[in-house]
Amino acid sequence: MIRFSGITPSGHATLGNHLGAIRRWAREGGPGDLYFVSDLHGMTSAYHPQRLRVRARELLATLVAAGIEADQVFVQSDLLPQLGTLTWILECTCSFGEAARMTQFKEKSARRELEATPVRVGLFTYPVLMAADILLQGADEVPVGDDQAQHVELARTLARRFNGTFGEAFVVPAAVTPPAAARVRDLANPARKMDKSARDAVGVLYVMDEPDLLRRKIKRAVTDGLGRLEFRPDEQPGLANLLEILAACTGKPARDVPAEYSSYAELKEAVAEAVIEELRPVRERTKELLDDGVELDRIRARGAELAAERSAHRLATARRLAGVG
Repeated sequence: MIRFSGITPSGHATLGNHLGAIRRWAREGGPGDLYFVSDLHGMTSAYHPQRLRVRARELLATLVAAGIEADQVFVQSDLLPQLGTLTWILECTCSFGEAARMTQFKEKSARRELEATPVRVGLFTYPVLMAADILLQGADEVPVGDDQAQHVELARTLARRFNGTFGEAFVVPAAVTPPAAARVRDLANPARKMDKSARDAVGVLYVMDEPDLLRRKIKRAVTDGLGRLEFRPDEQPGLANLLEILAACTGKPARDVPAEYSSYAELKEAVAEAVIEELRPVRERTKELLDDGVELDRIRARGAELAAERSAHRLATARRLAGVG
């Protein structure tokens, strides 16, 4: 059983990424699971090459620092020759209509047209690249949120079509719903999620933030003027966000947390301490890996080597069956 997940270096890893995905991968991942830094996915809109490179490296270090086994992680672009080949084969298996129906493409392209920014072809073909990511590694299960479920369904469609037309080459993956995690919201605007690509970082807690900066951001977190320490997400979203963060860091139910505090200020101080201690070992280990370039390069090269080895037979089979190998 191979469970397959990735994270895009569109920004620095946030507390939301850590609590919602990275920590869970480290704690609950099985020996066959694979995790990757999807840097190629970060090229579908305007980007800075050096920033993309640096963030991909930082994310790789963060995954390992969080406790994921080094031989289970890799950087997507290190498999560019394999992915380029398989993406073209799958693009020749996918219809224009299937690609055009992808909801994310419709929404993002419409938004960019309103902003008068170019809509890149890569944004249109990105779901096929995602299918290649999944099918190349023979993933059985792909944990995704609702926004990516349609892309996994496309991967299933292409796998079945290729297998039925040319011969068996691919595992047909299943989209699975990941276990419920803390709904970490932006501290300055609880109406939106804590996003690593947010333009305004005042409400975003990053894994690599120093303790003093984490504390300042949490103390400035938006709450309300009600003065009631209760878990009421609809009526008190800012307070509920802090309670969910504290609950995720301490392992206590969010509804039980308010009884331990007498004021918003006291609660914020507790949240700050819990977040600082939760992120401290990951931040320190990430720094160690980034400072030791030789070791991080070794981990990255080994991850790429293993990922290539795992996919070699599958890619060779697909090429042979498609008539190009």
